[in-house]
Amino acid sequence: MKLSVIMPAYNEQATIEQIVARVLASPVDLELIVVDDASTDATAPLVEGLAQRDPRVRLLRHDRNSGKGTGVRTGLAAATGDVVVIQDADLEYDPADYPNLLRPLERNDADVVFGSRYLGAHSCVALRYYLANRLVTIFFNLLYGTSLSDVLTCYKAFRRSLVSAEALQANDFAIDVELPARLVRARARIFEVPIYYAARGLQQGKKIRWWHTVTILWTALRLRFSR
Repeated sequence: MKLSVIMPAYNEQATIEQIVARVLASPVDLELIVVDDASTDATAPLVEGLAQRDPRVRLLRHDRNSGKGTGVRTGLAAATGDVVVIQDADLEYDPADYPNLLRPLERNDADVVFGSRYLGAHSCVALRYYLANRLVTIFFNLLYGTSLSDVLTCYKAFRRSLVSAEALQANDFAIDVELPARLVRARARIFEVPIYYAARGLQQGKKIRWWHTVTILWTALRLRFSR
């Protein structure tokens, strides 16, 4: 089972080399697609150098900054693996969890596996982020009849055949609810596993803000009642 790792990246020169090394150290058959979202720092040149040294790494570049969702869609259109997982370009999520994410898929116990930050060990999460995540997760569960513990997790591993890049619309962080919404509507079997999470704050480059919660909630609601 081949894994396609999609890594949207914007101005992550401080962490990009380390996170790419962690991905490539994972003991799974994988390709890494880094989508540089018109970074203004050295992110793209650093990845370009890494791609020259390891053929598993591919760099795709946007001409203008377009958001996480656009990066996911760009990466998904280029993916060739049986399973896709989203990977942030910082160090919050640990690629050492990939085998745990893939195991239910390999056993055919699931079509989608979410890595839940609240079922496993994690460093301290700022209260505002925790409350926003709980609000969105509860709202999503009520809308879609699910019982997820962490709908906004970055670690969503899914069979590539379930959703195409053309089917997705979100350009920003709303991709984090659009993707599970479309997977639920496709009647995919969703499983959760615990993962390790090392939270970072605004000072370390975290990009999501409180107003993104409004867009995320609206996206979940709109997709629930759209055709």
